[in-house]
Amino acid sequence: MNDLPPIPLPAEGGDTSSPPTGGSMPLDGPALGRPGGGAMIELKAIRKAFNQGRPNEYWALNGIDLAIEARKVTAFRGPSGSGKTTLLTIVGCLARPTSGRVRLAEDDISGLPERFLTDIRRSTFGFVFQQFNLIKGLSALENVMLPAFPTGRPHRELRSHAESLLDRLKLAHRREARVEWLSGGEQQRVAIARALVNDPKVLIADEPTANLDTALSREFMGILESLNAEGRTIILSSHDPLVVESAAVHRVVSMRDGQLVEG
Repeated sequence: MNDLPPIPLPAEGGDTSSPPTGGSMPLDGPALGRPGGGAMIELKAIRKAFNQGRPNEYWALNGIDLAIEARKVTAFRGPSGSGKTTLLTIVGCLARPTSGRVRLAEDDISGLPERFLTDIRRSTFGFVFQQFNLIKGLSALENVMLPAFPTGRPHRELRSHAESLLDRLKLAHRREARVEWLSGGEQQRVAIARALVNDPKVLIADEPTANLDTALSREFMGILESLNAEGRTIILSSHDPLVVESAAVHRVVSMRDGQLVEG
């Protein structure tokens, strides 16, 4: 399933509604595996602690320097507990680092108030979670529409857009079905449509094939390849060889114990 009709991206520089982020902070020194092209996301000295100051304090990330190239597919590989999911939450503005700096399209967003991060998260990133996180009792169509309600988009226009996404993902016939009635593969495609409803430039997927069989995992990678071909940046985590060894992935970043490792 790698021949999806194109899903339009927001025009470069078209949305200037996000607040200015102030002066940018130069990223001194080379980030591990820095790509040759332009970086969309840059992380400098990122550390993340949980239960800080308590006896069970735990550092999930410890000194991450990384540049993620725009319009490429980047996969984070590593065992459970290596920090992959935590890193994705920071990249996608779902969590703040304990220390370090995050730059998005050359703007330092590290110190922005939460309301501004919410706007950036909604307009820039789409998320496909490991458990899909669909809302039971709602239809596939209603689940897809949910993330766009805060944008104030006219309901008829939003419904039409959500229907077109489900159609492109071969789910038009299931749009009124409650999500708990769908198969695992169908639920994942609903999750992908939901992630795309606000036309994000970056799609983040955490262990996207963990609950899928081989055939559905290959189908998912075909979908990602098509979305990347349209110009979207794809960032995912996985320890599935089918994912990290896929031809759709341009770059694999290995992690262990909260740090990046070579190879």
